[in-house]
Amino acid sequence: MADGIERRRRAYIGSFTAAGGPGIVTATVNPDTGALKVLGALNGVPDPSYLALSADREVLYAVSETAEGAVAAYRVTGERPAPTGPPVPVDGNGPTHIAVHAGHVLTANYGSGSVTATPLRPDGTLADAPTGVLRHTGSGPHPSRQQGPHAHQVQSDPSGRWVVSVDLGTDSVRVCTLTDGTLDVHREIALRPGSGPRHLAFHPDGTRAYVLNELTPTVTACRWDAEKGSLKPLSEAHVLAGAASRDAYPSGVVASPDGRFVWTATRGEDVLSTFAVEGDELRLVGTVYCGGDWPRALAESGGFLYVANERSGEVTWFAVDPETGLPRYEGSIEVSAASCVIFD
Repeated sequence: MADGIERRRRAYIGSFTAAGGPGIVTATVNPDTGALKVLGALNGVPDPSYLALSADREVLYAVSETAEGAVAAYRVTGERPAPTGPPVPVDGNGPTHIAVHAGHVLTANYGSGSVTATPLRPDGTLADAPTGVLRHTGSGPHPSRQQGPHAHQVQSDPSGRWVVSVDLGTDSVRVCTLTDGTLDVHREIALRPGSGPRHLAFHPDGTRAYVLNELTPTVTACRWDAEKGSLKPLSEAHVLAGAASRDAYPSGVVASPDGRFVWTATRGEDVLSTFAVEGDELRLVGTVYCGGDWPRALAESGGFLYVANERSGEVTWFAVDPETGLPRYEGSIEVSAASCVIFD
């Protein structure tokens, strides 16, 4: 860390302030047990529902998931996050996800169905305005959820060459370039109509990817070609062993660091599903209770799984069986309206 300060690893937790959340929560991480301990909270912007860290882990970026839509930056080299300047509007409605790519902060704006690129200055602070807004087009067969585009996630691919955005409203994944602050679509990959893709996780070998579908509780295994910027759907697996209820909405997907397992979270059913990676297919190993209500986000760190349970208001953590990949509940901390958790 800066100034020679050594400290324990930290977790940063986003929440919905409109639902009583405390804003951005900082917690320490016990590397042996996975346990979190809350240090404090910062209510800097409304609804900081998703967070991302700079490459040097010294600046934290947060969306403000509001109709106006904004992004904020915080220096995290001290005891608590410190704002680096005022929030910057992203020219998009309801940003739900954020990533750092090639000197820019990217946001996926669910309400307006767009992706925004906001430049970063050399010190990691935000420029005064975005330089690029890529507006998705299209729709899907779902009568209420797919009347138009709904960008739900944006990230870099493992090679760092491409921007990948997942759109629930258009049943597609877009592979984009970012050049001089401008986003352009390189390729759009269609997924099964009505599936409602929400999030994508890359396999650690950089040749495979897993797309979690919210409207049909499934995960699609894909082949990823970083040279061509191409994603090819190969197989689809159900996230639940039996018939899903009408209120089963998958939310988060994570691949294990060793590439042997994939985990998903499903709201409504309130379970974590474990898949064994078998070539280009996924095999469901089993499901376990997520430890709360409405698991909005899922993360892996240090051999533990962490779940942000939005409606019950806590972050739970799980140890992972090294043979089966099945999670085992270990503990929780209270965070009202929790929406995501990331680690430095």
